[in-house]
Amino acid sequence: MPPSPHPNSALPPGYGPLLADLKSRVRSAQVKAAVAVNSELVLLYWQMGKGILEAQKAERWGAKVVERLSIDLRREFPAVAGFSPRNLTYMRDFAEAWPDLPILQRPVAKLPWGHNIDLLTKLKSPDDRDWYARKAIENGWSRPILGLQIQSRLRDREGKAITNFARTLPAPQSDMAQQLLKDPYNFDFLTLSGEAKEREIEQGLIDHVQKLLLELGIGFAFVGRQVRFELDGNDYSVDLLFYHLKLRCFVVVDLKAGDFKPEFAGKLNFYLSLVDERLRHATDAPTIGLLLTGGKNHLTVEYALRDIHKPIGVAQWRTKILESLPKDLRGALPTSEDLSPTPPDPNPEE
Repeated sequence: MPPSPHPNSALPPGYGPLLADLKSRVRSAQVKAAVAVNSELVLLYWQMGKGILEAQKAERWGAKVVERLSIDLRREFPAVAGFSPRNLTYMRDFAEAWPDLPILQRPVAKLPWGHNIDLLTKLKSPDDRDWYARKAIENGWSRPILGLQIQSRLRDREGKAITNFARTLPAPQSDMAQQLLKDPYNFDFLTLSGEAKEREIEQGLIDHVQKLLLELGIGFAFVGRQVRFELDGNDYSVDLLFYHLKLRCFVVVDLKAGDFKPEFAGKLNFYLSLVDERLRHATDAPTIGLLLTGGKNHLTVEYALRDIHKPIGVAQWRTKILESLPKDLRGALPTSEDLSPTPPDPNPEE
């Protein structure tokens, strides 16, 4: 039998692709196994919750019985977590929220149990629960991110920006781009003075770029701030430049502290021409502009975009803290360093 080759000996040409393929298959199998295990757990919890729900309705059982069930189940299965009275109650509520038997066909069956608890406790509408469950799966949201998206009412904001995409982009991309933009954008992580300027807002967003990318949505990659272009001896700067991985295009974000003015659209149209000419690759889709303003009039925006031939969306940005305070108190806000909230208990089953 020939000896095994030394690890440092030359490898055959096809070794690299084979190794990459095998790694991909293992990772895929790991993901499928994790999803299968999670689905079985969700099904078990749904079945347990349905049994508790039916027994409580038929026998008029109260909370005391759930507490006793918790004691007996934990005594019988000491190594199995998840049988606390609170979690048994969540199981009952889960079965009540999704009463149909084919629970495994629902998006919630693919989510970890903690995600489902948040869907139960933070949302009342079945449609809302299914919508956020689908989004969590599509975007790979962790539980804290799911909670933030629910709190910010993402479903009410997604696709609501005023745009000219239907006229300036081909049908498949125009629909995707429309859903990409929101209105309004929540920059609650910013601490701004009452008379914040564009550069102050911009700097705050860059200081919190991870939170900014989360608010913009999945697929945005940060390219640069104050990206400069020279034209006829003059310098021009794009406030924020991104690239969207799914749309395969650059996205120019122009920030305005005040209300929308028609001339803002013309200036952004000029920036889009610069990016298309200087940065856009032949395989890239047309560059998209997003104008973020402190306020806007819907009809004024529509008229301003009517004869512009490059894709532009207009949305409002807001900070919840500033909107909720009188103007004379807005300059006295604490900084983010002054605020250190205690994080919630991440384990709902204890």
